[in-house]
Amino acid sequence: MSRVLVTGGASGLGLALVQQFVAEGHEVLSTDVAAEASAPAGAQYRRLDVRSAEDWAAAVTWCEQNWGGLDLLLNNAGIATGGRIDVESLDEWDRVVDINLMGVVRGCRAFTPVFKRQRSGHIVNTASAAGLVHPPMMSSYNTVKAGVVALSETLSHELHPYDVTVSVVCPSFFRTNLADSIQGEDTAMWTAARQLIEKSPRTAEEIAAAVIIGIGMKQFLIIPDRPALLAWRTKRFARPLYDRQMRRIAERARVRAEGQVPSAGDE
Repeated sequence: MSRVLVTGGASGLGLALVQQFVAEGHEVLSTDVAAEASAPAGAQYRRLDVRSAEDWAAAVTWCEQNWGGLDLLLNNAGIATGGRIDVESLDEWDRVVDINLMGVVRGCRAFTPVFKRQRSGHIVNTASAAGLVHPPMMSSYNTVKAGVVALSETLSHELHPYDVTVSVVCPSFFRTNLADSIQGEDTAMWTAARQLIEKSPRTAEEIAAAVIIGIGMKQFLIIPDRPALLAWRTKRFARPLYDRQMRRIAERARVRAEGQVPSAGDE
């Protein structure tokens, strides 16, 4: 039985992970930004804003006082964002960097001393297929998720002498409430992203099940669905095809954007 902490555990993939870990008999602390949230039966809940170093320090104290340590940290909390580079605001860049990238950094920094003392532990960081392949109109999201992949690889080497395992999760779109977190000025991007999320045939529960298998196998790179795996392999082994696909996406976006601008004769 493992001691497990999940961030972003109140909904989406985080909730699905909490439910499945509880079903397997593990001790689970579900955390999220809400002051109060209901955790599944068998799990405990604690407020944790991943932007707050103080909240992270309090979570470490809780785990040490109640469990004597931690076995598995899942840095899962995140938001959806994106937009064309000349449309998305710098404020939105700051927001997604602070949550999706620095939130993971804070979690790793907070619990690494615990894992080093224990000479054991497993860090699992949720990135995205966007951390491996980089579609146009998603600069901010691609950048932070690629950063999570880079951080995870770095720590997989850095913490290996302490017998600490690190994994990074890179799913493609699946059905969740992630689209509700989208903000910013590029409304055309919001619409496209929401459709991809809401129309996906994959559920959070299916992704969570694949993630838990990958954790059990101590895989570094966990790609839990076929579309994400195919996209990653196409980029690695058929780069010209990958580039053509990405540029077709960009061209369609250009046509849509220019179609929304009235011509001189219509003004």
